[in-house]
Amino acid sequence: MLRSRIIPCLLVHNKVLVKTVKFSVEDGKYVGDPINAVKIFNEKHVDEIMVIDIDSSVENREPDYEMIKNVATECRMPLCYGGGVKTVEQVNHIISLGAEKVAVSSAAIEDPELLRKMSAAVGAQSVVLVLDVAKRGTFKKTYELLTINGKKKTGIKLVDYLQQIKDIPYGEIVTNNIDRDRMMNGYDIELSGIVREMTDVPMTILG
Repeated sequence: MLRSRIIPCLLVHNKVLVKTVKFSVEDGKYVGDPINAVKIFNEKHVDEIMVIDIDSSVENREPDYEMIKNVATECRMPLCYGGGVKTVEQVNHIISLGAEKVAVSSAAIEDPELLRKMSAAVGAQSVVLVLDVAKRGTFKKTYELLTINGKKKTGIKLVDYLQQIKDIPYGEIVTNNIDRDRMMNGYDIELSGIVREMTDVPMTILG
């Protein structure tokens, strides 16, 4: 049996690290500088690190390539970057800066075929799909996908999307229940079970 991997997820807002509450920056907490955090996790010998710029998609701008380069230079473990990634060209650039993986969310939900194009460009092992979900609908029993830091309701059911992409190559999947973000009441095991049953790629759980 494969051992569990420890992957810190660092959220960048206004170029500093924050901890959000149910994806809310307003209720969040400043926790430091990205480079200093990477140095700390270097010493902790974590398996991998994920850095997500939560402003890029909201502001509809390019990823912060300078930050990515600086973090990658300092990192002694595999680095996954996400935030504002929409094109194959961006993925190629991010990989060229030293990141091993690129996370994509909103753009891949709008156009699932983007996952196939990215995988063809850099290899499926370097493409990470991030799905942010919350229970919606009658009695809040149905997991639905949200984008743009949980601000945009897509109306797409999680199970329908996973069925749609079942034959599209990508390397890993990250699932996050928005309602559990920083609530400290445990992972959503029900959510993880659904995703595990419908996918066969490595899975990381957040929230």
